[in-house]
Amino acid sequence: MPRYRLLVEYDGRPYKGFQAQGDQPTVQASIERAILGFSGQALRLTAAGRTDTGVHATGQVVTFDLDKPFKPGTVRDAINAYLAAEPIAIVDAEECDPDFSARFSATGRMYLYRILNRRAPPALDRGRVWHVKKPLDWRIMAEAATLLVGTHDFTTFRHVECQAKSPVKTLDISRVAQVGDEIHLVFAARSFLHRQVRSMTGTLVEAGIGRWTIGDVKTALEARDRTACGQVAPAEGLYLTQVTYEAEPNFEKYASIKAE
Repeated sequence: MPRYRLLVEYDGRPYKGFQAQGDQPTVQASIERAILGFSGQALRLTAAGRTDTGVHATGQVVTFDLDKPFKPGTVRDAINAYLAAEPIAIVDAEECDPDFSARFSATGRMYLYRILNRRAPPALDRGRVWHVKKPLDWRIMAEAATLLVGTHDFTTFRHVECQAKSPVKTLDISRVAQVGDEIHLVFAARSFLHRQVRSMTGTLVEAGIGRWTIGDVKTALEARDRTACGQVAPAEGLYLTQVTYEAEPNFEKYASIKAE
C-alpha cells in the first residue's frame, strides 16, 4: 500500500478551513473527493496544519495511502483534474516512506502575513491581504517582533478554544519588513497555538500605528492573559508557506524577507 506526499496550495476564501467538517466546504473534503474520483478509494488524509476559515496556503503538506500504486505525476495530475473548478492545486506529489506523516513527522512550520498599507483598497488581491489604511511604522513593528522570539508562555496570543496541552512555545523567527505597499510578517516555529500568528500580528499592528509602544507589546506577552492581546488580524492575510521535516530545521533557508 503506497503512501503519497502532496505539496498543496489553495485560496482559503471559499472554505470553512482545511479540516473536514461534515457537509461544510473544506479543503480537505475537496481533495479527498478528488482522490476518490480518480482512484475509486474513499480515505481520510493527514495534513501538516489545520488552517482556519479563510486562511491560504502555498506550502501545505498532506499524506495518504492508496490501495494500488500510481506514478506520482499521475496522482498530481489526476487530482488537479478533479479540482479544476476549485482554487486548490497540487503543486507536487511523491511516494514516501510508509512511516512518514505530514503532521507527526513535521519539525517546523512557517507562516507569512501580508498587510496592504495604503489608502486605496486592493483590487487584484482583495481577500488575500489585510488592508490597513493608517500608515504603519514597520521598523517599530520589527523591533517589537523581536521580543516574541524564543521560548515563552504565549497565553496572551492563544485563542480561548485552543486545544494545545501547553501555552509554552518556542518562536524561532518573528520578522517584519516592508515590501512595496505591503508589510510582510514571517513567523516560524515547531508548532503554533490556535490563532497565535493572527493574534501576534494584530498586536504588532497596534505598535505600528502608534496606539501601543514596544514596551506595551512586551507587557502584553508577559501578562500571559488573553485579555491583554491587541486586535486579532483577519484570516485573509495569512498563508501557511512552509513545513519542514529536517531533524534540525534551518528556518532561515525558508524565510523570504529580511528587515531592511
